[in-house]
Amino acid sequence: MKLTNYYDPNFSSDKHLDIGCGYKIKNPYNSSNLYGVDIHSNKENLIKNYKKANLILDKIPFPDNFFSSVSAYDFIEHIPRQQFINEEMQYPFINLMNEIYRVLKPNGLLFASTPVYPHPDTFVDPTHVNYITDSTHHYFISDKNNNILGMHYGFKGSFKEKKVLRIRPNLMEREYRNKFAMYFEWYKRKFRGRFSHLIWELEAIKM
Repeated sequence: MKLTNYYDPNFSSDKHLDIGCGYKIKNPYNSSNLYGVDIHSNKENLIKNYKKANLILDKIPFPDNFFSSVSAYDFIEHIPRQQFINEEMQYPFINLMNEIYRVLKPNGLLFASTPVYPHPDTFVDPTHVNYITDSTHHYFISDKNNNILGMHYGFKGSFKEKKVLRIRPNLMEREYRNKFAMYFEWYKRKFRGRFSHLIWELEAIKM
């Protein structure tokens, strides 16, 4: 069987958006309707439902509550946390999380995979400017008192944590005979200290 256990196995996505999609849209929830956003302008004829946008500056070019799921593979580490835009301090990472929340339907899922501090993959790419830790997602989820840390910086949404896990990206691409084989490979790499990435699976909470 193809490994799907790192994603919610009971979740069904009717429309899925992959941001920073490159030349191939990722589809973690096996959606039949795929959409992509990237910064390059030469992909419209190569990828169906593709739109160009610079998500450091631009909004996600789709309507509110449009997608059941959004993915971001090796993308959010390229989004600055702070930047002067038009002589004003902006928070592009916060703005991106607002945009992901906006385009997700109620109970829609964000799946993100990104290098995690302090692994060298976090720093080696000179275009990485956003260093993600095991606790960064706490700024976007409600605590037990329904407080959200990111609200102090302009975050307007609310996510619920479904899964936050250190991993090697190739573990999500392999096929396993059963769950025991999957978890054996995961624990083997855990004890060897070979986890380079962090995955988020966050649910959009909307009234």
